[in-house]
Amino acid sequence: MKILGIETSCDDTGIALYDSDKGLLINKIYNQKKLHNIYGGIVPELASREHMKAIISLLKQTFRKKNMIEDINLIAYTAGPGLVGSLLVGATFACSLGLSLNIPVLPVNHMEAHLLSPMLEFKSIKFPFIALLVSGKHTQIIAAYELGKYEILGNCLDDAAGEAFDKTANLLGLSYPGGVQLSKLASQGIKDYFYFPRPMINHPGLNFSFSGLKTFTAQIINKCGQSIQEKANIARAFEDAVIDILLIKTKKALKEKKWKRLIIAGGVSANYLLRKKSEQMMEKYFNGKVFYSSVKFCTDNGAMIAYLGFLRYLEARDSQLEILVKPKWSISDL
Repeated sequence: MKILGIETSCDDTGIALYDSDKGLLINKIYNQKKLHNIYGGIVPELASREHMKAIISLLKQTFRKKNMIEDINLIAYTAGPGLVGSLLVGATFACSLGLSLNIPVLPVNHMEAHLLSPMLEFKSIKFPFIALLVSGKHTQIIAAYELGKYEILGNCLDDAAGEAFDKTANLLGLSYPGGVQLSKLASQGIKDYFYFPRPMINHPGLNFSFSGLKTFTAQIINKCGQSIQEKANIARAFEDAVIDILLIKTKKALKEKKWKRLIIAGGVSANYLLRKKSEQMMEKYFNGKVFYSSVKFCTDNGAMIAYLGFLRYLEARDSQLEILVKPKWSISDL
């Protein structure tokens, strides 16, 4: 099978072509970061308009190189969660293309696609496993029992980890999106120069909260963060705190389930320190293994949508030619 994946959940337009035998053939992404940097964050109306401008161009680029548009067997698109305007662009485009080509169209869950994205490269991953989904909008610990059967063990009560990274980066004078830049700045910081609190690590549940940490960081910036080195020290303390919180909670989940496989997915999974410390944790405490995608698959992309579409269609052999969007579609509702 050849599956076309369409991703428009937020501010990245993704078009990808996945072959069930050969794997990923094409993965095109149009990034809107420069546009939204002017406003310090994503403007939903502008995001949906940019998707409209980019999506046909990306499709033409895809099939100019590989003349396979009539060989497509299935179209998968992101139906949610995400920004409703952005989702509607992708859903309308996918259903229109499916109708014109007379092929099935399948709506898929964006977070499930992130969760399973490491399987694009690691076919050996088996259920069950614990997943840490960590991005700009979500921070969740999930028990994955089988395809489509997921239990949210821990959720974020306020700012997601990625959002906290971006907002703190803004306070340090870094441009949007600031998560990557904050990590680069943190690499120049002195370890343990500051020690920031780790909210809710002693709480009996597995939920997260980062708003208090963000407020604490803002106060330290106002008091101390004037020089480049001081800002680097603050960035290092903040990054260490966030990663400690994420892994302390994840460790609890792994112990509860007595599982030895961990997947880390979402934009923040590209963080080098998070990867390094998670590997150390899995080896030391569980004699297990952690999986994560290549950096190019950590952020939103069409490849993960195409791959999930393939898995879902194999399971159900079902599709629908209906424009479906679910902006608040939880992975636990699958």
